[in-house]
Amino acid sequence: MTPVWRTSGPGTLVRMNDWPDGWTGDRGERRDHYGRGSGGAQPEGARVMPHVQSRGVPRQAQGYNPGPGAGPPPGAGPEPAYNTGQVYGSPSGGGPGDGGYRRAGAMGPTRPAADWGRRIKLGALTLVIVILGVSIGTYFWADGKLNREVDLSKVIERPAQGDGTNYLIVGSDSREGMTDEQKKQLHTGSAEGKRTDSMMILHDGSNGPTLISLPRDSNVTIPSFKGSDSGKVYPNTGRQTKLNAAYAEDGPELLVRTVEFNTGLHIDHYVEIGFAGFANIVDAIGGVEIDIPKAFKDKKSGADFQAGKQTLDGEQSLAFVRTRYAFAGSDLDRTKNQQKFLAALASQTATPGTILNPFKLYPTMGAGLDTLIVDKDMSLWSLGQMFFAMKGVTGGEGKSMNMPISGSVGGNLVWDKEKVKQLVNQLNNDEKVTVSGD
Repeated sequence: MTPVWRTSGPGTLVRMNDWPDGWTGDRGERRDHYGRGSGGAQPEGARVMPHVQSRGVPRQAQGYNPGPGAGPPPGAGPEPAYNTGQVYGSPSGGGPGDGGYRRAGAMGPTRPAADWGRRIKLGALTLVIVILGVSIGTYFWADGKLNREVDLSKVIERPAQGDGTNYLIVGSDSREGMTDEQKKQLHTGSAEGKRTDSMMILHDGSNGPTLISLPRDSNVTIPSFKGSDSGKVYPNTGRQTKLNAAYAEDGPELLVRTVEFNTGLHIDHYVEIGFAGFANIVDAIGGVEIDIPKAFKDKKSGADFQAGKQTLDGEQSLAFVRTRYAFAGSDLDRTKNQQKFLAALASQTATPGTILNPFKLYPTMGAGLDTLIVDKDMSLWSLGQMFFAMKGVTGGEGKSMNMPISGSVGGNLVWDKEKVKQLVNQLNNDEKVTVSGD
């Protein structure tokens, strides 16, 4: 529709069509400004949208022909804003059917874009908190299962501490908690009480871990000691006997006292495990793979092994580390097997597949911790350090050996005093061990 103009006064043009009464100007502005906060009494009627020419149409086509240099028609106001496609009255200025959301170039409120960076950070933080909570809970659960029965404060006349940490690791023949069927299956016999079946010193220092087996037939002197129960002090009479007799006589405290007296090495922690606990740990991790260089059989321990790599279950593992009569070298060959097996056990247990798998971790810890006996100052952290030091014995700078032997007396193995002194000095100074044992 072409607009028609008339003159309403000097210099004033009024467009006659398209606008209801009371409207004027090039943009159809109402003089009394109804609908813009005016205080007028007459309500604003429905609006009829004017036809808007595109920006490229000259003003001459709209019925206005100004002279050279003339501006816009008087009262026409600023340059008109042209329709961009938005429909008046929609919730946020959008077109029909768009739900009021903003389109490109349109004005009005918008839904904020998803902040994926913030979501990822919150998710990561939540995961860390969960892992931390589970780890702390597991630590206190496991720490509470330790049997801290050994009081090293009862040990008298102790040597000075050296560098590094020394653990006395004892495998006992304790049958506590085992049924008659289990004793028969594991070939443990039914002897009352308990004795040491194996003894080792594990030194953990800056030059790598060193594992030293102490043959249970070692000839040692029983020193003066304080009874663990009576508190009575028994003087040193120069009595010599097998090392495992010290444990049988007055338990772990006298064993520690005897080892320290005969070596001059300070024992920082004591760890003991019985038959049942040892077998249960092996079964919990699904067995231990070990390479047996030569086939052997032993009726007393139940051992019956072929040469080569094989995976041993709990029963077989116990037979392997207890066998002594199948070897001509007696206890020395057995201690080598014990070292080899414990290093393999530690290496195959301290893996991500066990530590990060709750279906393996909890049964393994439960099986071991229930039967472990440790000193009163042993923490779960110290036990973990011992375990990883045991794993490192066979790799890197680790070393395993027997206590140096010089001969025998009355069937007991005699330690080489000069080599033992050199070994202890190297351990106390946390030096690389150069001494070798059989």
